[in-house]
Amino acid sequence: MTTLLQDIRYAVRQLWNHPGFSLTAILSLALGIGATVSVFSIIYAVLMNPWPYTNPERIASIALLDKSDKDQGYGLNGPQSRELAKAHSLEYVVAFNGWNLTITGSDVPEDVQAMYFTGNLFQMLGVPALYGRYFVPADAPDGQDPQPVIVLSNKFWRRHYNGDPSVVGKTIQLVHKTYTVIGIMPPRFGFFGPDVYLPLKLSNSVTEQYGTMVKLRPDVTQTAAAAELQSYFQAFSKQTPDHFPKQQYKIEIQNLNHWFSQQIGKTLYLLFGAVGLLLAIGCGNVSILLLARGTARQHEFAVRSAVGASSSRIIRQLLTESLLIALTGAGLGVILAYQSLGLIVARLPRNAFPNEADFHVHLPVLLFSVGLAMVTGILFGLFPALQLARPEINQVMQSNTRKVAGTVRGKQLHSYLIAGQIALTLLLLTAAGAAIEGFVHMMRVNLGYNPHNTMSVGIPVHENTFSTWTERVNYFEQLRQKIGTLPDVISTGISTNATPPDSGWEQPFELLGKTAAEDQKASINLVDSNYFSTLQIPLRQGRLWDATETAHGALLVVVNETFAKHYYPTGSILSSSVKIPSLKNEPPNRLVAPGSDGWLQIIGVTADVLDDGLDKPVKPAIYLPYSVNMWMWTQVLVRSRVDPRNILHSVKQQIVSVNPDQQATLWDDGVLETWIHNQTVWARGRLISILFAAFSILALALAAVGLYSVVSYSVVQRTNEFGIRMALGAQRWHVLKIVFASAGVSIGLGIGVGLALSLGLNRMITRWIETTSASPLILLAVSFLLLVVAALACLLPARRASAVDPMTALRCE
Repeated sequence: MTTLLQDIRYAVRQLWNHPGFSLTAILSLALGIGATVSVFSIIYAVLMNPWPYTNPERIASIALLDKSDKDQGYGLNGPQSRELAKAHSLEYVVAFNGWNLTITGSDVPEDVQAMYFTGNLFQMLGVPALYGRYFVPADAPDGQDPQPVIVLSNKFWRRHYNGDPSVVGKTIQLVHKTYTVIGIMPPRFGFFGPDVYLPLKLSNSVTEQYGTMVKLRPDVTQTAAAAELQSYFQAFSKQTPDHFPKQQYKIEIQNLNHWFSQQIGKTLYLLFGAVGLLLAIGCGNVSILLLARGTARQHEFAVRSAVGASSSRIIRQLLTESLLIALTGAGLGVILAYQSLGLIVARLPRNAFPNEADFHVHLPVLLFSVGLAMVTGILFGLFPALQLARPEINQVMQSNTRKVAGTVRGKQLHSYLIAGQIALTLLLLTAAGAAIEGFVHMMRVNLGYNPHNTMSVGIPVHENTFSTWTERVNYFEQLRQKIGTLPDVISTGISTNATPPDSGWEQPFELLGKTAAEDQKASINLVDSNYFSTLQIPLRQGRLWDATETAHGALLVVVNETFAKHYYPTGSILSSSVKIPSLKNEPPNRLVAPGSDGWLQIIGVTADVLDDGLDKPVKPAIYLPYSVNMWMWTQVLVRSRVDPRNILHSVKQQIVSVNPDQQATLWDDGVLETWIHNQTVWARGRLISILFAAFSILALALAAVGLYSVVSYSVVQRTNEFGIRMALGAQRWHVLKIVFASAGVSIGLGIGVGLALSLGLNRMITRWIETTSASPLILLAVSFLLLVVAALACLLPARRASAVDPMTALRCE
């Protein structure tokens, strides 16, 4: 212990006496470790520890996958949910649905997102309430109306009640129904993310459908559970075939993190790989600095060796200094991670991580940081220590203490480290260039519609209102017309489910006179004729239905160009007919026009609009009058002369003038341009572009510092040589050439290896970044950028070498 304390004190003294070396080494590590800790903190919060629930690994959903492993929608009714609960492999079966409710009292109703769950939800999750209690099965006995109790989410409690705990036991009125607040959930509880939780009454109706979450029994595998549930779902498919996929499917049990891992997991691991490269470049920098600093200390090591110090003792001293640099760099890196974590989280794709994710530098992350510091300290300190542990005592002791002698092996290690830094930097720059190029392409993609100054206002119809087909049609039309009277509104249209860039309801269809292909599906869009003018979608052929035809639920449709080209490559599609068997009456949730499940005449062809995200081809689409199939929820599209956010309150007032209980609900802020920017693929492209660009700039700076250090070390080492050359008549440009040539081999080797890595890993990089391959222009540009930066890094020490006074240099010996 005494020896260790001596080593630490001596290491601190050495670092304190050489602040330039110390600060450069510590900052090099701090940048790499700070970036690594930031990304690891996000991985830990999103993928490793996002859930505050009891045994979250056993909580899952049941997915039905087709032969291409694509998830198929389905719904269980009340009797089927009860039957599923009998499965031996399941400890809990929780049924749920959701709707938007209102709180009245101001000039416009406040929208409240509500989720209804069977009484066993909170028992399955195992999280106690922050105040009060949660509801239990006794609050919602099966077959009876549940108690009028409500549990508030933490976000709603803070927003609506200012965080007042005395609200527990008081009442709240939602759509004129009074509920008693029995509990408030803690901040990290965000299951499904609603404002309030209400007990659900399972209906005996075979048409009313519910979502389902399950919890497996201990020691039951997902494979075993899926095998048991196969027979249950086969029976359910026969009972209600309209609620299940028509083609064959397999059951998969998907844990809570499955969807989030699919959305963001690959991106986070890609970023972790990028910061790993950045950290490797930083470690290379410190190794270079330690080698240069150690060479200057060869006289010291020779003296210590001469008086009896063993090689292991010198290695231990050098590793102590390395670990001290690493731990200091890690401490500063953690501080940088604290500061930068919020910046990264703010740019993560919305809804691509759980509501429960807690983005902080937690204890496991701090332990990871310490472990990372220890490993990096040993890695970057070991090679210099081994190089310097056996000094040539006779050679060093015979020279003046100002002599700085290097070994061939040390020079080679310097060259390899610089080449490695440049190669990794070029790889990062290439990936950043490909990501930025792909993101710019996405920003310029032809949407097929104009989202500028357009807003989507959601209209959730409340239970037991507008329950007949005629009432609902008239109500939606009144809303559209009322909003259209506002002075800043240019046009309005109804888009029940057709707001791009991710729109439509994929359903099987038939074409009159044609045999249906296997898995023949199209995107079904329910709109009015004003929808096309509001989004500025041009009509290519035929006509649209008019307001009178919409009011009568005319059995007329238009299709997009992709549909027409795919199914009618020759000849006209107009006057053909299409049938959509899934258009069936299921009141009150769905009200359809008479004959809607029969043949519908195609009367027009519209231009293509991106309807399957920003990164996928346009799907065949069919547009129907919204009155043919009306759900209890629709959207009114509003195009305005000003920013739509400025007229939102006026829009809400117009809605209330038609029905005082009706609220408007908005996804994000309702603005279509915001919808595009919050698309996972758009936000992911932006995140990767920004972070890769930032990491590349840091890597470039670190590589430049490393190259500068090596060239400076080489100049000092060869001071006597340069003096002799200049004394014999060498010109300054000749010395400059020697200095640049000595670094040129490392630079050329690094660029060559970097280009080979970029080309060799190009397919993997572009697949992970989810963009096109890096173009040759990008490779040329980043190579040229590296050459320029490398030249600048060599310039200052080269000029210093060319300015050496021959007499001063000769006196160095």
